[in-house]
Amino acid sequence: MSDFHLDKRQVRQNFGRAATSYEKHDVLQQEVQSALLERLDFYTADPGRIVDVGAGTGRGTALLKKRYAKAEVIAVDLALPMLRAAKQHASWLKPFQRVCAEATALPLADHSVDVLHSNLCFQWIDDLQALFGECVRVLKPGGLLAFSTFGPDTLKELRASWAEADQQPHVSRFLDMHDVGDAMLAAGLRDPVLDVHRYTLTYSEPRKLLEELQGLGATNADQTRERGLTGKARYKRMLAAYESMRIDGRIPATWEVVTAHAWGPPPGQGRRGTDGGEIASFSVDSLRGSRR
Repeated sequence: MSDFHLDKRQVRQNFGRAATSYEKHDVLQQEVQSALLERLDFYTADPGRIVDVGAGTGRGTALLKKRYAKAEVIAVDLALPMLRAAKQHASWLKPFQRVCAEATALPLADHSVDVLHSNLCFQWIDDLQALFGECVRVLKPGGLLAFSTFGPDTLKELRASWAEADQQPHVSRFLDMHDVGDAMLAAGLRDPVLDVHRYTLTYSEPRKLLEELQGLGATNADQTRERGLTGKARYKRMLAAYESMRIDGRIPATWEVVTAHAWGPPPGQGRRGTDGGEIASFSVDSLRGSRR
């Protein structure tokens, strides 16, 4: 994971620019959101505070408020334009707060959150130790963390097509389920359960996929990406390589989605640190989950 570094400023810019177009392209995001909400069935108490990290345009936040009408629901996002767009999903009957902040530095008191929810946001954070450490800090003991993120097979066809054109990274990299699970355990989260599902969306041509990624703000933010314009010849080679992958007349795009939940640890539980602190006695193999 040491070579996995994202340009945070670029991530913020990408999603800020996509605020007005995002909901024209978020069919997969809505599908994953529906599956993620099912994870909340494990939480049987009445939550007082729910935080939606990486809330984007607020569709998921509104669903959380609809489900938990009496709870304080807070939408958090790195991109201010996304939060402005989220206002449309809040109503005087079902209001929620909107806060501009990073997932690794939430402006919340220790152990003040009952449910921490995040739909397809965590893949844009490269410091998993800081991310899950912050989750543990804000979660109440026994509070629920439920999230989804993209796995490394996401956009494998596009990545392979670009590899035919040049050796530069054009598609963001995403972390394996076992890296994510290990980081959760290291932070002290309890009883993590992770599952992997693969979705295949199809398009009439590769350009339609590229337009969708642009509209979602899900474009390359790898620090090692090429900063200049991609030459026409390389772009055409990529398109030709992708065209060779047509199935039944359509261009496929794989999205590997990891969904997970875990629980806030009891007070005083140790966690694994980089400073020689307590080591968690769990192995990645102990994770309950499935690959499909």
